[in-house]
Amino acid sequence: MTTAWRNWAGTEAAVATEVVRPRDLEELTVAVTGAGQTVRARGSGHSFTAVGAAHDRAVDLSAWTGVVCADVDSGLVTVRSGTTLKALNAELDRLGLAMTNLGDIDAQTIAGAISTGTHGTGARFGGISTQVAALELVLADGSVVTCSPDERPELFAAGRVGLGAFGVVSAVTLQTEPSFVLAAEERPEPLDDVLAGLDENCAENDHFEFYWFPYGRNALTKRNNRLPAGSTPEPLSPARQFVEYRFMENTLFGAVCRVGRAVRPLVRPLNRLSSAVLSARAYSDVSHKVFVTNRDVRFVESEYAVPRAALPEVLGELRKRVPELADPVMFPVEIRVAAADDIWLSTAYERDSAYIAVHQFTGMPYRAYFDLFEKVAGAVGGRPHWGKMHTLGADDLHARYPRFDDFTRLRAELDPEGKFLNPYLKRVLGA
Repeated sequence: MTTAWRNWAGTEAAVATEVVRPRDLEELTVAVTGAGQTVRARGSGHSFTAVGAAHDRAVDLSAWTGVVCADVDSGLVTVRSGTTLKALNAELDRLGLAMTNLGDIDAQTIAGAISTGTHGTGARFGGISTQVAALELVLADGSVVTCSPDERPELFAAGRVGLGAFGVVSAVTLQTEPSFVLAAEERPEPLDDVLAGLDENCAENDHFEFYWFPYGRNALTKRNNRLPAGSTPEPLSPARQFVEYRFMENTLFGAVCRVGRAVRPLVRPLNRLSSAVLSARAYSDVSHKVFVTNRDVRFVESEYAVPRAALPEVLGELRKRVPELADPVMFPVEIRVAAADDIWLSTAYERDSAYIAVHQFTGMPYRAYFDLFEKVAGAVGGRPHWGKMHTLGADDLHARYPRFDDFTRLRAELDPEGKFLNPYLKRVLGA
């Protein structure tokens, strides 16, 4: 088992001194207590930051997967922490159940997804962590504890977006619901019209998001809405799915990105062309097949949550300043929304939020772009996604999270020797 680790985007790498691969809870506990110095769980490596990097003992969770128990009547499902969202969605499908909301990538493990605050979109919906009903963790002393709203509520409030700072998550109990069908409507619209109707679109649709192409006039809007129970899915034909998603959004877009990377003056016209040739499509399918989008083109990403009311200001500043950058931007900007929650280090803690995600094709300059974005988002109190690239440290984050001190106090109580810390956590938590 290799000790070398590299994340999906190639932005972070680390070499552990050893890797253990537990197959049951006893082995997982030994993996934690037997660590000589520090220990970090190793998931699917989809974070763009080094949050999951292990420099001493790495705990590979790839053999610790699957649904432990499921109550179809209540919708409570307990799953082992190394289970990917893709595998979880397939299992829930077989049970006639579904997650209430999801992001557009399903490669992450369930523990990694909640620990970094992974989210989807929808003004009435929170991130994946808001669907957690209970957590089981292995703490630094080897004890296995459960937390929920009624049992160790402080740990529950902190641990649902816990950054792996309290222990190794061993199991997650999720509040799911009966399977449902989503109707998807995707179409290009003038960006000015999208911004003018933003509040209306967020209120009238279960899940609304859009993509802004920095040098074009159009945005790609996506509206996903629930259909009545018992509705029959009407998905795109296999041929159109291949053309629209596999070929257009991956093969062809990847080729366009490579051309732009090789010939930088072509980036702006190619971006405008991508904005101009967007096509409309409408279909319906079981929820996770609509939420999730296949991503083959590699990129780097930064994402900030800003107060919903501040979105027009932030986008207005980016529309003005991004075209002035010396290095052009190949990828569109993704904008989503989410409801406020009560999780201590959730990016949506106690405020309805808009998420702005900026991307750049791998191998193209991005630092000036991301620095500009971070400055604009920071001016309105933006909070960085824990799994996306950012430069903030503990002092900056302390000012943006009302419960930051509570989080770090609890971390120090449960892990006084810093067994679960790595350089990324030391930077963002000041530990």
